[in-house]
Amino acid sequence: MWISILIDVVKVVVIFAALLTMVAYSTWFERRVVAFIQSRLGPNRVGYFGLLQPIADAVKLLFKESFLPKDTNNKLLFILAPMMAFVPAVLSIAVIPVGDSVTIAGHKVELIISDLNVGILYIFALSSLSVYGAIFAGWSANSKYSLLGGLRAAAQMISYEIGLGLSIVGVLMLAQTFSIAEIVRLQSGSILDWYFFKQPAAFFLFFVCALAETNRLPFDLPECESELVAGYHTEFAGMKFSVFFLGEYTHMLIISMMASSLFFGGWAGPFLPPVLWFFIKVVVFMFIYVWVRGTLPRFRYDQLMRFGWLVIFPLALINVIVTALIMLL
Repeated sequence: MWISILIDVVKVVVIFAALLTMVAYSTWFERRVVAFIQSRLGPNRVGYFGLLQPIADAVKLLFKESFLPKDTNNKLLFILAPMMAFVPAVLSIAVIPVGDSVTIAGHKVELIISDLNVGILYIFALSSLSVYGAIFAGWSANSKYSLLGGLRAAAQMISYEIGLGLSIVGVLMLAQTFSIAEIVRLQSGSILDWYFFKQPAAFFLFFVCALAETNRLPFDLPECESELVAGYHTEFAGMKFSVFFLGEYTHMLIISMMASSLFFGGWAGPFLPPVLWFFIKVVVFMFIYVWVRGTLPRFRYDQLMRFGWLVIFPLALINVIVTALIMLL
């Protein structure tokens, strides 16, 4: 009994520690890749190839003054807003399998914190909560830039969340389960079992919506520097400011893990250890995130909303209908 509890505790600690380490080094990864795209060097002074840059950034932010504007509408919400954006993203890792099962001291250990049979719904429920972090940050700061950024973030995330949810309905119909671990197992036979080949339109809709959900270019309207200074986190500094970015990069990693698990077989792959396959697929998606940032210009806000409701939403519905017809016939 106590061995099972100890294994579960160690598993939780290791998975969360790995996630937070990946979040920290996602900032280094993005800066290096964007620098390469723009023919620059990027961070290369702190440690070998700049690998200690995330640690230097963390130390700097820890020692920066974290002030509280005197004109805030609500001081408590102003303080809690960064955590409301960060915590739901971190908790989403609980239902994502990072590898196949292993045997430790005679005990079979599943490399997932909790294999919920409603894992997809769990992630969407948590991602919906992160909207409140942007709304409360924008309103509580009592700044027009923050308020506009918060309103944009809320409208954008709610709009594209519908398309994001509909885009994976086809996969759920084929898999007949809401468990992410079971969806990965159904794709573990061969590369042709990947749902990317059975639902290519769904994948592209999913990824476009994911860019908008995570406020990334070309959909970074909630925090665009040229118009809103920094959007809903304009008035935040120090660690409060950094927690917003930790939440954004965590959300990016979770979306990359979901894309890998739902469409590309998750940890499944030949020759290499399953955990390594999963890591490689996640890194590829993070690279695409950064590549898009360094390549595409920003949408106008009216274009963004029109694209979500008049293009993404109808295409996602059509994909669900076509999938249902194919399954019936």
